[in-house]
Amino acid sequence: MATEIKALDPRPVWGYFYELTQIPRPTGHMEAVTRYMVDFGNRLGLETRQDATGNVVIRKPASPGFADRKPLTLQAHLDMVPQKNGHVAHDFRNDPIDARVDGDWVRARDTTLGADNGIGVAMAMSALADGALQHGPLEALFTVDEEVGMDGANGLEPGFVKGRILLNCDSEEEGKLFVGCAGGADLNISFQYGKGAPLIAGDVSVRLFLSGLKGGHSGIDIHLGRANANKLMFRFLKEAVRSHGARLASVSGGSLRNAIPREAEAIITLPKDNAETLWELVADYQDLYRAEYAGVEDGITFTAGMAGTPHVLIPEEIQDDLINAVEACQNGVVTMLHDFPGIVESSSNLAVVESSEGLIEIKILARSSSESRKAALLSSLESVFSLAGAKVEYGGAYSGWQPDASSPILKVMEDVYREMYGRRPEATVMHAGLECGIIQGVYPGIDMISFGPDIRHPHSPAEAVSIPSVARVWEYLKATLAGIPAEYD
Repeated sequence: MATEIKALDPRPVWGYFYELTQIPRPTGHMEAVTRYMVDFGNRLGLETRQDATGNVVIRKPASPGFADRKPLTLQAHLDMVPQKNGHVAHDFRNDPIDARVDGDWVRARDTTLGADNGIGVAMAMSALADGALQHGPLEALFTVDEEVGMDGANGLEPGFVKGRILLNCDSEEEGKLFVGCAGGADLNISFQYGKGAPLIAGDVSVRLFLSGLKGGHSGIDIHLGRANANKLMFRFLKEAVRSHGARLASVSGGSLRNAIPREAEAIITLPKDNAETLWELVADYQDLYRAEYAGVEDGITFTAGMAGTPHVLIPEEIQDDLINAVEACQNGVVTMLHDFPGIVESSSNLAVVESSEGLIEIKILARSSSESRKAALLSSLESVFSLAGAKVEYGGAYSGWQPDASSPILKVMEDVYREMYGRRPEATVMHAGLECGIIQGVYPGIDMISFGPDIRHPHSPAEAVSIPSVARVWEYLKATLAGIPAEYD
């Protein structure tokens, strides 16, 4: 596979990308990849710095005749989202990604690929290594731990970055120039209780398992109407409790805050006489979910089977409050933008529900490009779970990036694109979070655009990056660097 991927054009970009796939780099485990980046900069003989947070910056002098240009920063994040299909024995902390060529796409086998944001990193590396490239003073900023909390960007300090123009390489739609993005905030919810409730004599134990959902990026894919495994599971649990006398022993759904949950599992108990009709109810709900999501989800599977006897049950009052709160929780698109038709303004992702002894934890990511709408959404979510008796805490808040229609780099990139392709690119905003808003807060006045090649279904094992699109965007990046005039403003 190494030969296959590294032979793709442009070879430098794909070569660096392949090397990144061989370095385990899930969020929170950045040591190996930051060491790789520092070694890369030192091998090139370029000024290389690493800050206390772990971010790496590599600086390259201007090409001959370009020293009068404004300094420019290429920016990408080093971490990737670790998602895999349930049957796969893959350790993201130790195992390389098994990437492969599939027609015009590069994919991974049953895991996320890491093209988000590995392709952006590889393009920035290629720009640093290319001696024939025409550009002004150039640096590449490689941030750490973007996918959970944007810790790298939040750890930036004044003076670490020198650029006055920043090209963020973390977008996933060719032909679009992103000039703004949503902000976000985490909700951490917990139901705490003492001892669990005793088992009920004569009840049997059943394992419910919901799988086969597409999942995806909770910002980029939220408007596609994909099913949320947690919402579907709790919808069923409410009916099972009401009509079959079920009791909940444990539940587990989703794994990452910024990924739409694809699987959920629950252990329930119920009277033995109700077991047979429970199988029928599970089959009915599988048919119902498949009908409701026809054309959106094509692989929903909902199964039930006998399970080992749990030690205790979740207390009935906690169980009922939990089920009702999850059922009532807003999930998916909440509001749309008026100025950018078809773009989501606010959304909520009920990402994780996980029970353990004496504790149930829920993780939600709320996004909005409006700070007031974000606050309203967070307040609404808090109210639902507070009424249910849960503890609600906020965390991981980050600012959105407000659009700037007068951006000089936007005009330059529009002109270069029109020259190359005979048409204007689309200037728009995205609902996913980018580091641009945080960086702008540290470096006021920096002029920013986000762009990138076509990447499909990031944050899911279906992630794929377009080979022809990577080639075109690389040529576009080179032309943009060469096309920035000395009199920039």
